Amino acid sequence: MFTKFFAAEDGPHIAIAPEKIFEINGFAITNSMIYGWVCGILIIAAFAYLAKRISYKGSKGPAQLIDYGTEFIINVLTTALNSRSKAIKYAPLFVTTFFFIIANNWLGLLPGVGLAINHDGTALFRPFTADFNGTLSIALVMIVIVQTLAIRESGALKHLRHYFQGSLKNPMTLALGALELFSEFTRLISLALRLFLNVVIGEILISVFAYLAGPGAPLGALPFTLMEIFVGLLQAYIFVMLCASYLGVATAHNHHDEDYATEPDKPTEARV
Repeated sequence: MFTKFFAAEDGPHIAIAPEKIFEINGFAITNSMIYGWVCGILIIAAFAYLAKRISYKGSKGPAQLIDYGTEFIINVLTTALNSRSKAIKYAPLFVTTFFFIIANNWLGLLPGVGLAINHDGTALFRPFTADFNGTLSIALVMIVIVQTLAIRESGALKHLRHYFQGSLKNPMTLALGALELFSEFTRLISLALRLFLNVVIGEILISVFAYLAGPGAPLGALPFTLMEIFVGLLQAYIFVMLCASYLGVATAHNHHDEDYATEPDKPTEARV
């Protein structure tokens, strides 16, 4: 039955955690991992195909989407870093992340994702970004990239010093610096949770309303599917924008410190 593509007969299929499909030497392979690999292969194939159709004179067809998306992320980085040359330099890392998240969000909306294709009653495919382990891994990679680029820009000691603004002999400087370092871990969790919750909540809404619609499951789920297309794009933008702002803050501190250190002392004007 066509409606089985969208809803289960005994209730909507809702799974917050990924489900194990099989094991390799005791290591569990989940449905989100399998679909993540599938999406990764499709993304690489699509980009390899579109890369040959991108032209300096103006791309046509689907290749235009890559052009527009790349220029959009470069503008986001330019705003965060106050430098277009640095934005272009770091664009490949952030553009790849942007399109990877979008593709995983949108490919997770295909009808075959879920119980339509199952292995012993377990959904074979689950969106990679609907798995907290998946979003946490993306967030971890981006935080490591941000820290690495910040250290490359200003050096390890200067980068570490920007967490501790003030005299190191002051206990408050050490305490506030420790909180700043801890905030890097909270950024990691917030990035992962924000993306995961938005995707998984959308998945739940689609499943519930498809089930409630019965034979009209495709129509019942259509408004929420369309909404999730927009949410998937929005969440990819928010994720990359936050990572760009983290990099901007990490590098801006050092430039401000240098400007402050080289600024000559000005005499205080006497009040009459």
